[in-house]
Amino acid sequence: MFRPRSILIVEDEPLISMMLEDFVMSLGHSVAAICETVGDALDAIEANSFDMAILDVNLKGENVWPVAHKLRERDVPFVLASGGHVDPPPSEFDGVPMIDKPYTIDRIKPAIEAAVAATPEQ
Repeated sequence: MFRPRSILIVEDEPLISMMLEDFVMSLGHSVAAICETVGDALDAIEANSFDMAILDVNLKGENVWPVAHKLRERDVPFVLASGGHVDPPPSEFDGVPMIDKPYTIDRIKPAIEAAVAATPEQ
């Protein structure tokens, strides 16, 4: 059964984050916040309540792994996104759904579903 999710978007390119926000909302979900840096994302985790996150793995040259670790500590599901040309995720994130850019709604929907399915309901 479909349940709308509140989603944190961590993406450093404003046009890409706006497009991703549009896709998320088109799928019936809401966007809790959009963060462009690791620091902003860590602050958002502390300040906001959301059901899951979509994380660009490379934020202006900075790896998103501290954000992924914090989400994992809190049992918040997430999706990793990559535009390529980055090192593979640490092995501890092998089971996390991954999508390649460019984003399409056909890639976003199953990634969200896979992330939510892999995490027990809270």
